[in-house]
Amino acid sequence: MPRTVKLRITFFLLSTLACVAAGFPAFAQTLSLDEALASLSSAGAGQAHFRWDPFFSSGAFTAGSREASFSSGRAGDSGAVLVDHRDVLTLPLPYTDQGAIRFPETFVTQVRNTFAAHTINVQPSFRVAAIVIDPGHGGRDPGAIGKPVVGGRTLHLIEKDIVLDVSKRLHALLAASFPDKKVLLTRSTDVFRSLAERADLANTISLADNEAAIFVSVHANASFNKDAQGFEVFYLSPGYRRNVIDRERHTDSAEVLSILNSMMEQTLVTESILLANNILKSLDKSIGTISPNRGIKPAEWFVVRNARMPSVLVELGFITNESDAPLFESNAHLNKLAKALYNGISDFVTFFERPGGMVAAQ
Repeated sequence: MPRTVKLRITFFLLSTLACVAAGFPAFAQTLSLDEALASLSSAGAGQAHFRWDPFFSSGAFTAGSREASFSSGRAGDSGAVLVDHRDVLTLPLPYTDQGAIRFPETFVTQVRNTFAAHTINVQPSFRVAAIVIDPGHGGRDPGAIGKPVVGGRTLHLIEKDIVLDVSKRLHALLAASFPDKKVLLTRSTDVFRSLAERADLANTISLADNEAAIFVSVHANASFNKDAQGFEVFYLSPGYRRNVIDRERHTDSAEVLSILNSMMEQTLVTESILLANNILKSLDKSIGTISPNRGIKPAEWFVVRNARMPSVLVELGFITNESDAPLFESNAHLNKLAKALYNGISDFVTFFERPGGMVAAQ
């Protein structure tokens, strides 16, 4: 019997339960992916599609506005299947066998019946309602300072000024393109904001049940190694453990809350990686020929680990490098950076808001 969970979350789930405890046979008849898709497409909710994330060994079936998300197990395991981000079913779990995913017939039948029973109750589409742009440092905190000598001239670059400039340009692009969304700056002038204040601003944004926010912190890099050069994007390390749900809002048992918290942690990491990848690809396309692509990397920066939403930290380049540094004096280059960030964020929003797209946790 489904159990309603008052929680918005994507399709990435944790933990498996013993099949004996759930009352399912250990080795039931299974279906191939094509057979499962054909069965689910007959539920009347629309053509069925399948998504798979090898990083978490998790997947989701979608049909129209319906979605069933699961984490795979071993043959005979049963566990949680999340339907439409609200209802939890305990079913025999899909598993991999010689590189192919097998779907227990009971799993497919129950999901198909659930899709068919609730096709009338169309859920509101999910959307990114707020985009928080965080220009790093400010006020008494200048951030990195670069004084490279280029062509016999000593440059004087201050991180807080560069990232505020780029962030304001980015804000203008996003606000013009997404008038229906809240586009916020953690600071719009040269003022000091603590790291906690920046995270709190993001976490206290009022959102409806079908809405989410994203957080992008903008920085410029520096190094004692003057050869260090290029741009990179950081996301929260998957191994970092934290509480991301408001336990006072949920009446579930401690065991269920622990599982839900882990599910949300996986969600945020996955969506942050996607956001980081989109921004990195956009930067590479825009400035990759003049500044090296240093990739996406896990880290535990304060603002990234404390923002309870998809969040990334972008390093635009090294103001201590004689090749990167002069670029930050160019108005055209600053426009390129802002446009690249805008394109990466827009790509993420488009993916997030598409039918069957990901759903950020809060």
